[in-house]
Amino acid sequence: MKAMILAAGRGVRMRPLTDAMPKALLCAGGKALIVWQLEKLARAGFGEIVINHAYLGEQIEAALGDGARFGLSIRYSPEREALETAGGIARALPLLGAAPFLVTNADIYCDYDFAALARLDLRDQLAHLVLVDNPPQHPRGDFALAAAQVRETGEPLLTFSGIGVYAPRLFGGIAPGAKLPLAPLLRKAMADGRVSGEHFRGRWQDIGTAERLQALDAELRGRAA
Repeated sequence: MKAMILAAGRGVRMRPLTDAMPKALLCAGGKALIVWQLEKLARAGFGEIVINHAYLGEQIEAALGDGARFGLSIRYSPEREALETAGGIARALPLLGAAPFLVTNADIYCDYDFAALARLDLRDQLAHLVLVDNPPQHPRGDFALAAAQVRETGEPLLTFSGIGVYAPRLFGGIAPGAKLPLAPLLRKAMADGRVSGEHFRGRWQDIGTAERLQALDAELRGRAA
């Protein structure tokens, strides 16, 4: 299974840190956020990675290269302007191939075992989402989970982690270069009963602000000391 890391976000909430550097390259514990993800994917047995980028994306390519130093093969899907999640994935489909693939956000930190998703068989499902407990900054959650199926409504509502496995046909019909969010596609697939999921209760953080980045950096450096 191939994997894609979403790294095209502008990182507005991270300014001024992102005025001269893409969010994916911001460091915590001496490593760029995206490097933590690459190392986890390599340990889980993934070999081929696709990374999309837009704002200052040339810095990402310069920093990561072809992926050889991580034991990976990295290919890039540049976007002139960020196409949002579904649009970015659709643009990258020629690099991802015809089989289901894993997608993860670049700006999260977690101890989820990606190897479990590498073995996942979607069968007739269009997507499989990893849901987590609602963090303080997102108390209302996103989706419900019942009998391993993800629903738009229900109790309790959990937060989508940004980690999922998708069938390429979920993005069928999206014109190359179209700007489109992922949520509407998922909601339609949920209504058809074609989105499975799981509740991950381990460590997961959305590193979406400078304060959260600073806290993670202090934690990781303290752990290494």
